[in-house]
Parts: sequence; structure tokens; C-alpha cells
Amino acid sequence: MRIAFLLFDGVTALDAVGPYEVLSRLPGADVRFVAATAGPQLADSGRLALVAGDTLDDVPAPEIVVIPGGPGTRSLVSDERVLEWVRAADRSSRWTTSVCTGALILGAAGLLDGRRATTHWASLDRLPAYGADPVRERVVTDGKVITAAGVSAGIDMALRLARQEAGDEIAEAIQLVIEYDPEPPFASGSEPATPPGIVALARELTGADSK
Repeated sequence: MRIAFLLFDGVTALDAVGPYEVLSRLPGADVRFVAATAGPQLADSGRLALVAGDTLDDVPAPEIVVIPGGPGTRSLVSDERVLEWVRAADRSSRWTTSVCTGALILGAAGLLDGRRATTHWASLDRLPAYGADPVRERVVTDGKVITAAGVSAGIDMALRLARQEAGDEIAEAIQLVIEYDPEPPFASGSEPATPPGIVALARELTGADSK
């Protein structure tokens, strides 16, 4: 089962690495990191690089597609080479997925038209421009398209996908392997649950449109 993760400069690392830690443990998983040009792709921090071992042309028809987000998506929504790869991959995929603003790439490729979808809370209002019905949920499944909200939601998405592909026991075992049992110190993991002043600070920390 070939699983393709799209990489690009300006990717949010956990958007890719979180789902990778889950999906790479599926029986028969053949994980490929792909990019327009193979090699290191600098994450949005500017200090960490993820390496794409393959080009887009090397992996034309994966069974599972994972599109992470990050500030780099702002240029990719108009990059026709990347968008055509996403469209082509979706035609043969069993599952087409995104994390965070990776949903905007799916939208720009025309894959969210008429679908329910989610993305990072700061970019949720951008989904209707792509014909999507924005949903303020952590993971949204519409047909074979699964979209996850910001960053850490990618782990939840991948565990749901693992259940679909391999059943409850394998998915539950993977969850234990990665010891995914979060105990966050604050109840501020979603915008509605967070005081307005903290929401404003979060916008400052990320930049108005950085997600």
C-alpha cells in the first residue's frame, strides 16, 4: 500500500510527521515523501528540513495521499504542477487526506467542491472560496476525502484512517505504540474554547495569514 506525503518549503513539520508515525506502521505500508524537486524541504520554522526522496513524477498513483499544511501552501494553491499531481493522485487513491491548510491545496485542485471539510481554525473562512462547506470539527470525512484541522489533528485523522484500512485492533495498537494519550495543560486546543485575548495572541504568534 503506497502512501504519499507531499512536502514543500514552508510545511508545518508535525502536519506530516504526526500522520507518518501512524500510517507508516500499517501492515504493508510503503511510505513515500514527494515534492516538486526531490531533496530537503525547509519547514516553516526555518530550522528543520524534511527530505523528499521522490519527485511528484516518481509516485503518480498512491493508494493514500496526505497533504500537510503550513505557510508554504500559499504559493502551492496556484502551482499547477502540484495541483495536477494532486488531481491525478486522487483519481486512483482510496483515500485523499489533508492536515491543516493542506485542505486549501485540495480545494485549489477542485477536490472539495460540494464537500464538507475542515482546516486550521484561522483559515476556516477560506474554504467556501473552493466550494467547500466548512465544518468546525477536528476530523471531517466526506466520501474518500478526509480533512483534519490544525497540526495535531493529523494524528487523529491518521488513526481513523488506520482503523478504516486495518481494523480497530491494529489502529488501537498503533495508538499505544506512539503512546498517544494527550493530557494538555490548558483547555485552549480549539478557538471556541479559548479566551479572546489568547486567540488574539495566537494570531500574533502565527501571523494573520501564516496558516
